[in-house]
Amino acid sequence: MASEQALSSPPAPRPSRAGRNLPAALAVGLPLVAVVVLTLLYWHWGFVLFVTVMLAFGTVEVHDALKRIGMKSAIVPIVVGTIAVLAGTYAAATQEGQTNLPWHSVLLGFLGATTLMALIWRMPGGAAGYVKDAAASLFTISYIPLLGSFIGLILASDNGGAKVATALLCVIGADTGGYAIGARWGRHPMAPLISPKKSWEGMIGSVGLATAVTIPLTVYWLEQPWWVGLILSLSIVAAATCGDLIESLIKRDVGIKDMSSILPGHGGVMDRLDSILVAIRSPGWSCSCWCPARERDGCARGCRCPRVGEG
Repeated sequence: MASEQALSSPPAPRPSRAGRNLPAALAVGLPLVAVVVLTLLYWHWGFVLFVTVMLAFGTVEVHDALKRIGMKSAIVPIVVGTIAVLAGTYAAATQEGQTNLPWHSVLLGFLGATTLMALIWRMPGGAAGYVKDAAASLFTISYIPLLGSFIGLILASDNGGAKVATALLCVIGADTGGYAIGARWGRHPMAPLISPKKSWEGMIGSVGLATAVTIPLTVYWLEQPWWVGLILSLSIVAAATCGDLIESLIKRDVGIKDMSSILPGHGGVMDRLDSILVAIRSPGWSCSCWCPARERDGCARGCRCPRVGEG
């Protein structure tokens, strides 16, 4: 009877070599990829709203993580501020020519308001633990809505969809190359005290595949020289690696494996966005002169920057 039950019971899902439930990861990941692709192609506001919702969940995950070590951020004003920063900055950047309201004024205004409201929100709790809780709020604000705002700013620039897609594919290439090479040949830990599984061999794989992906995209999608793609790939890989290590430090400090379980097979939102959040504002974007901050008639320094609100 026991043998019959063993034969009739369905096999348990096999985890991947990374310890994930691969079927669940695919079931969740593929629809998310479809949303990203379709919105980048056809509805940029939809992409901004999608990112805004994901990062709002990310602030909740960081809030829950920091509570484990006695730090309580003002999550309500932070979530509201995250929505305002991301959506407001993108709207200001796309409408800058019509409203004469600079995007950086909107960004600084919403960040300042979010910070002030977070500090005020904690005041009724009294002096005990105020500095710790305020530090948790300021950390979350600078980590998520501030860094996340650059996604909308790049998207708002000329050919912004291709730029964001190039950055995302570069990060995906870095993750894939790092995993493929590191899992097979990784022998020398890169940051053993932070992330023992990261190896220098994996880093080589990350750089190799990211460069192979980014240079053709830079030439054909972005119409920039090949060396710009090289700079982009190197800077994005370095920034993405730092983003991953920053997230690992947070999780090690608070004693958790994943930020949450909201995405089956992946963990939490921040487990997927940690690299992207830092990489999207890597130095390579500035090197190729894709800054959204300039006058509509071009930069005073003669820089050939794309113009926000055109196209």
